[in-house]
Amino acid sequence: MTDDPVLSDTDRAKLDSRSDDAFYDQPRFVHHVDEGFRERLTDLYREHLTDGDRVLDAMSSWVSHLPDDREFGRVVGHGLNEAELAENPRLDEYVVQNLNADQRLPAADGGFDAVLCAVSVQYLQYPTAVFREFYRVLAPGGVLVVSFSNRTFRTKAIRAWRERSMDERAALVRSYCESAGFDRVETVSDERRSVLPGVGGDPFYAVVAGRG
Repeated sequence: MTDDPVLSDTDRAKLDSRSDDAFYDQPRFVHHVDEGFRERLTDLYREHLTDGDRVLDAMSSWVSHLPDDREFGRVVGHGLNEAELAENPRLDEYVVQNLNADQRLPAADGGFDAVLCAVSVQYLQYPTAVFREFYRVLAPGGVLVVSFSNRTFRTKAIRAWRERSMDERAALVRSYCESAGFDRVETVSDERRSVLPGVGGDPFYAVVAGRG
């Protein structure tokens, strides 16, 4: 473990302190955000990713939300459940790793053009160390896209996340990026509407950052 300049020990506490490996031992072949969120995320990826990009899909699952009209040079998945990663059709390869136990990514410096982290950042207990790894494995000019909504496994989300509003969560993720050395950090937000009349959909938030 390592100290984090953004979070205190109290900030990174979880309601369920049991091993993350045990919690994610069983695959969950479900969508954790609604269709509107997923479509908006794919559109955002389309804006920032180009053909030939080498992509790291960090904290991934059985779906990556990547646009079908892009031909990527390589897509590497990273996550905690091997069965989910093995079912993801967009991955060329994958690695199983618990970032709360080991923050060092098994990847070369500058090996990716994009790092993606969808609806999972709320579980990181040592986010600055992880974001520094995201920075390290990105090539100069690369992009980091971190997306999130108001849905979460509450018992596994850190206290700093549980006690913040959505805008405050976006500011928290921005601070992770800035502490890790990223520049051109921006927040994208969009209140989504459900397919049901008068019903709000999952709010869409993303922080997009560049590696200079």
